[in-house]
Amino acid sequence: MLAITDYPAFVVAILLFLAIPGPGNLAIVSSTAQGRVRGGLAATLGIIAGDQILMWCAVAGVAALLKTYPAAFAAVQWLGAAYLAWLGVRMLLAKPGQGAVLRLKPHHFLRQSFLITLLNPKAIVFYMAFFPLFIDPARQPGLATFAAMALTIAALTFLYGLVATLLAHRLAERVRGSARLSGAINKLAGVFLIGFGVRLALSR
Repeated sequence: MLAITDYPAFVVAILLFLAIPGPGNLAIVSSTAQGRVRGGLAATLGIIAGDQILMWCAVAGVAALLKTYPAAFAAVQWLGAAYLAWLGVRMLLAKPGQGAVLRLKPHHFLRQSFLITLLNPKAIVFYMAFFPLFIDPARQPGLATFAAMALTIAALTFLYGLVATLLAHRLAERVRGSARLSGAINKLAGVFLIGFGVRLALSR
């Protein structure tokens, strides 16, 4: 028997976590706008890969290590904030006709969304503090329990990313023909990335 205290609540918690505005959602939207559906799905796979690493690190006890040594968590915060701000500045400084900051090759979208997820304190906090609440220690959780939770997270993230990608693609088709509007959206995305970086750097 799986040692999950409340599976339906776990599913709802994951969906709410995915819906919270943040760098991951912005990565999907930006990747879809520049790489179409293929780019959006590649970004989604990068987020899934980052989530899986964070979850299994939590299982292995890295979460407890971060909780014991706050300086380690602070270092991750600053590293993630710097990466987001760097991407945002590049998008703001991009000139018309210049290659996109997030390149139009799916493996680049995957890599950048993977790094954004891996360095996102919001995701780290979720797996460090919230995720363990759904584990029932009285039932001795084993590999099957963690595997089921990992599979659930991956499936829900893929479905969410697919819906977000299709919606973003439909919107992007309407603005892609306008270079001026496309540039403005690109710069707006850069501002949001810098804002996310500053917020993460200041959060304690």
